[in-house]
Amino acid sequence: MNASAEPSDRPGPVDSPHDPVSSPAVRMRGVNKAFGDNVVLQGLDLDVAPGERVVIIGPSGSGKTTILRVIMTLERPDSGTIEVNGRHLYHEQKGGQLKPAGEKHIRSVRSDVGMVFQHFNLFPHMTALENIALAPIKAKGMGKREAHQLGMDLLDKVGLVEHANHTPGQLSGGQKQRVAIARSLATEPAVMLFDEVTSALDPELVGEVLTVLRDIAEDGTTTMMLVTHEMGFASEVADKVIMFDNGQVIEEGLPSEVLKDPQNERTQAFLGAVVKH
Repeated sequence: MNASAEPSDRPGPVDSPHDPVSSPAVRMRGVNKAFGDNVVLQGLDLDVAPGERVVIIGPSGSGKTTILRVIMTLERPDSGTIEVNGRHLYHEQKGGQLKPAGEKHIRSVRSDVGMVFQHFNLFPHMTALENIALAPIKAKGMGKREAHQLGMDLLDKVGLVEHANHTPGQLSGGQKQRVAIARSLATEPAVMLFDEVTSALDPELVGEVLTVLRDIAEDGTTTMMLVTHEMGFASEVADKVIMFDNGQVIEEGLPSEVLKDPQNERTQAFLGAVVKH
């Protein structure tokens, strides 16, 4: 199905208004997504609490990244509903019914979400500081001086102040990814999505990126959803681990349960393969 098509969720009664304070930071109900004959999300129901750190694991091609991409509106679900901080993402309440939302509404809800990608996606002609300052200027109307100060504060947070005026071509892979993380934090999103952010890095650079992610996790104010194969890191920072396969959650629970004592045979086989690798 065309990724740009409106979700085909049948109109229904509007849910009771949600209190953003008590509502999940992310709520997915009956979310389906297929690319042609390849079904990647099958009736997905998922709740992520405010401030919760959820790690999503599973084999390649299982649909893990698509979960993040539909929340970030990079792909539209074929059906189902998604809420961010108590607000429907792809739908609006009209006349007592849920109707497909307009782009203005979608952009407004999406402003609460930030995403860090596997391959950095930095602007090559801009410095590290300019890459970070761009979003607050464009998305929040922040003045250039204020945005640059924010950028310097975030570069300090990720340990890269001395590289503020370097372009991506002058940075290592780990440094690029730390700039990308700082850039995503610049708009102060309530929900942060991380898609295999260490998989494109040389092994010796993985640690510096994981250190930044640990710092964000320890802060406790940002809801985090992370797709990763770093099981040691997942065990350390996750409040909940979700095993995803064939478009569905097949096991979920505490890291000590899912990673150390999995009950599902598919989870057992996957973790056995990851450890051997």
